[in-house]
Amino acid sequence: MRCAYVLAVVLTVFSPGIGASAQSTPASPRAAPARLETAVFAGGCFWSTEANFEHMPGVVSAVSGFSGGRVADPSYEQVVRGGTGHLEAVQVVFDPARITYRQLVDRFWRTIDPTDAQGQFCDRGASYRTAVFATAAQRPAAESSRAAAAAALAGRRFVTPVLDAARFWPAETYHQDFARRNPVRYAGYSRFCGRAARLRAVWGG
Repeated sequence: MRCAYVLAVVLTVFSPGIGASAQSTPASPRAAPARLETAVFAGGCFWSTEANFEHMPGVVSAVSGFSGGRVADPSYEQVVRGGTGHLEAVQVVFDPARITYRQLVDRFWRTIDPTDAQGQFCDRGASYRTAVFATAAQRPAAESSRAAAAAALAGRRFVTPVLDAARFWPAETYHQDFARRNPVRYAGYSRFCGRAARLRAVWGG
């Protein structure tokens, strides 16, 4: 199952007759922070991972793409067909003066089901597995955050790994900012996949 395939089902079930989304309004220009850092997370379908981070204070951008594979500049179709080794991932650019890397990792766990080794929610397959891709400098914070999150699950099997940072490749333009540009379609996809119910079952609340 793929998020793009699920979207086609959602369009039929939840939103028949929806036309093309309106063009997004360009963001107001602002001065760039003096020093930015990046973090990369694989959380299943990158539409959701991107949406979970891009509105956090201190996050400058969140870009959907692929990481951890063996093929240079892969296409979405190559990745979902399998064989490239990539995971769908999101590169988060953030201002460390406003939000820390540890805070981002702590947030990440609560947006996924880290007990599922086969994908996330209705998106199944190797490219939808979860991971934190960490640099050598980021790894201690990532591992510490992982240990705390695993402890919160009270002994349930925690399978999401912390992996060494790998080359990140942006996905095609039509995948970028999908939830923001297509709110009705994304809401239907999210309901179809049962994301909110599963996250409550895993993390409570």
